[in-house]
Amino acid sequence: MESRIQARPTTQDHTPSRIEQLCIERGLKMTGQRRLIARVLSEAEDHPDVEDVYRRALALDNKVSIATVYRTVRLLEEKGILERRDFGGGRARYDPADRGHHHHLIDVDTGKVIEFADEEFEALARVLARRLGFVLVGQRLELFGRRPEPAEAEIPAKRRKAGRDS
Repeated sequence: MESRIQARPTTQDHTPSRIEQLCIERGLKMTGQRRLIARVLSEAEDHPDVEDVYRRALALDNKVSIATVYRTVRLLEEKGILERRDFGGGRARYDPADRGHHHHLIDVDTGKVIEFADEEFEALARVLARRLGFVLVGQRLELFGRRPEPAEAEIPAKRRKAGRDS
């Protein structure tokens, strides 16, 4: 898997990545390797697992260890900076906690994760909670699906048309 971040030259006036800034705000000591891992996570456009983070960090600094990545990711999760996701496949993947409220649709064939927000779902979730006697304080939706084969996609359309003709 190719890395989705570009190496930046080190300068004196280092601008912290958004995850690094969250670490600083929560009082974490920022070592060079923690800064690197925070930058890799900030610039990730996907939901990397620890191995992905390690490979991307290693491409930028060959001195980073897998143990450091594991410890740092665990610490960032404990501090509420990262959220652990289980999209199947037996590996935890991570999402920065500051990305705002959203849900996930996971393609079970490719593993691709699609983020989405949907106000209709949000309203339905509130209605369901209220119907069951609760006030909704939070929720998370993870859908697992696959794209239909072309022949499968045509069947419901033909059935709908046949239903209108009767």
